Amino acid sequence: MPVGSGYNFHYAIYLIWAETRMKIEFGRLITPRVLGAALGVTVILLVLTFLWIEWSAPALPDPAGMLAAVTTIPMPSATTAPAATPTFDPYAPTPTPTSLPNQIDIGAYVQITGTQGQGLRVRSDAGLNSKQLFLGFDTEAYTVIEGPQLADGYSWYRVTAINDQTRTGWAASDFLTLIPKP
Repeated sequence: MPVGSGYNFHYAIYLIWAETRMKIEFGRLITPRVLGAALGVTVILLVLTFLWIEWSAPALPDPAGMLAAVTTIPMPSATTAPAATPTFDPYAPTPTPTSLPNQIDIGAYVQITGTQGQGLRVRSDAGLNSKQLFLGFDTEAYTVIEGPQLADGYSWYRVTAINDQTRTGWAASDFLTLIPKP
């Protein structure tokens, strides 16, 4: 056959491959040294994978710098029923009003308004120089338990929070709005 014939070349490659394949003993290839190297490469790849996961994870926020958000749900406003048609009784005594419709009285419900988000300083006594107990925020609801007292140009009422009886103190009436009774 002529040299350079494709048939001879491929046949020669096949014969070399067949001889080599017959001589390889796979039992001799798997030695403790080869197994140790494979195990070492596996461990190195696992360590690199865990390090990559650790380094690429986002940083956790600092809990010391986080502020809790407190949401106070305002009390629902009362819905009024349609008024009954009054009948005139000429012999009935004339009623005397006990309070004006928009006047804050003891037992009335009020809510804080008009602080523009800064909150109202609720104090231990009536007056601007008394100790601040806590800060009440707009729309928080309170019950009036005492007052009014005049001090430092304000009319002060002692109020207690409806949902937390420990939040009790004196508040200036300029920042209190009457909530109609249900």
